[in-house]
Amino acid sequence: MTKIGDIFVGGKNPVRIMGILNTSPESFYKKSIHRTNSSIKNAITEMENQGADFIDVGGMSTAPYLSTNVSEKIESKRILDAVKIIQNTSNLPISVDTCRSSVAKNALENGVEIINDISGLKYDKKMKDIISKFQPSLILCAYDSKIISGSAITSTKKLLEDSLKIAKKSNISTKKIVLDPAIGFFRKTGKGKFFTKIKTDWVKRDLSVIKNLNSIKKNYPILISVSNKSIIGNLLEKENPTDRLFGSIAAEAICVLNGADLIRTHNVMATKDAITIASKLSK
Repeated sequence: MTKIGDIFVGGKNPVRIMGILNTSPESFYKKSIHRTNSSIKNAITEMENQGADFIDVGGMSTAPYLSTNVSEKIESKRILDAVKIIQNTSNLPISVDTCRSSVAKNALENGVEIINDISGLKYDKKMKDIISKFQPSLILCAYDSKIISGSAITSTKKLLEDSLKIAKKSNISTKKIVLDPAIGFFRKTGKGKFFTKIKTDWVKRDLSVIKNLNSIKKNYPILISVSNKSIIGNLLEKENPTDRLFGSIAAEAICVLNGADLIRTHNVMATKDAITIASKLSK
């Protein structure tokens, strides 16, 4: 039975919700950005009351189409400031969204229980040493620094297998790992550092993955993050992320029907309702 932080995920457990808290002003979805003490506290209280099981804190935007790189010092300070406020506000397990080992180390030293690495432990070679020392729960995303080819499902499974091997070498229990097929992070081109280059159409890739989540799971829980992302905007022809709520909710419900165990979202209350109905109808 997989346990992330102190919460069981996957199997016969309810579909869990991870609420997103961004402390990076450059993030693509402006409503998710909270930087002051009162704003962070209010956001966390609201997400907890609406049914969030986890809080995922980010200190640097990693949207592939944005040039948003900041120093590790800035990323770490943003995250630690937020973590302290969250810990004084709520007992929800905290996940930190980073692929930099120094940022992860600072977070883990300050009581964070989960590392959400969108590079699947591949970007920073020192990350494996940090997770080996602290033994956190992990969210591993499909990622490669090289251009990949092949079918969307086969390549995604291969990239996740590579990350699982790194985690195994770091002695992380398989019962502390969730997999993320990285919706939105496979592109032909991009301005950021943290995406996987592909030769095929990225929308078709993401749609194929969403339709085939059960074949990607490999006996691990699957996390999906589609909330307000470009794939929703592309399908709806809506450029502004704030116009993508209903599309996001529909996609999240379908992800649950297709096997998702954990939904990472900006819209906790709406997502909670959607996945409750989807879970009931999938039985």
